[in-house]
Amino acid sequence: MIQAVNKDEDLLADITGAKPGDGVCVWWLGQSGFLVKSEAGTVLFDPYLSDSLTEKYAETDKPHVRMTELCVDPGELTGIDIITSTHNHTDHLDAETLLPLLESNPGTSLIIPSANREFVAERLGCVPGWPLGIDAGLSIGIGEIQIHAVPAAHNRIETDNLGRHRFLGYVVQLGPVTLYHSGDTLWHDGLTEALQRFDIDLAILPINGHRPERRVAGNLFGDQAARLAHEVGARLVVPCHYDMFTFNTESPDLFVSTCEALGQDYRVMQCGERLNLSAKTCDN
Repeated sequence: MIQAVNKDEDLLADITGAKPGDGVCVWWLGQSGFLVKSEAGTVLFDPYLSDSLTEKYAETDKPHVRMTELCVDPGELTGIDIITSTHNHTDHLDAETLLPLLESNPGTSLIIPSANREFVAERLGCVPGWPLGIDAGLSIGIGEIQIHAVPAAHNRIETDNLGRHRFLGYVVQLGPVTLYHSGDTLWHDGLTEALQRFDIDLAILPINGHRPERRVAGNLFGDQAARLAHEVGARLVVPCHYDMFTFNTESPDLFVSTCEALGQDYRVMQCGERLNLSAKTCDN
């Protein structure tokens, strides 16, 4: 089992005591979950902080054997202004994670794809109109934070009968710092152009790849994530969506070597680790 470098009370103390200044502080919580703290507010991207998938698939032919330990009890995280779900897969929309979070953060806003509203309401047992829905090409402002949605392909662009996207990525502007969290996606037509509209300081991209024999929807491979970050001019790129389940992971080595060949700044984080990102400069 991979150990978190910071967890439980120590992680909570680090989060509480962090001073982002004019930038942001970013913690990787495993899989695609990232906590981002700024003076504009705190955003929790796509948290998966339970063993629900391991338990669900334990007696099947597709066991989800956990690789990295849980770093924090979701019910202990407080002070969160916005929580995101990029799509309906459980590692991005987990009731066992979200329900304790919502109880501990009663004033938080949950951002979801509008196309997924009924599914989200059923899974969380909430009023359908409560989550804030968004679609590709649209934006939401919450206080000083701006959220812009871009399409994601997992494995393909998928829409509902109203043409609304079921898979999204989010570009989030927190004061002078702009982050892109892709959710789960393959590289698709129009993605580069959609992102080049923004001055992205940090791109958070999956690297577990697309291998049909796994029988799950795929993502970017490490070299693709590095090239995408480079093409859109991201100042820094961080990989994610690996080292969680034994059947669906890749080494970050290909990501690292491609970033280095391209001259793309990157950071490979460990679970529970903090990254300090200043406005327009990165502390590596």
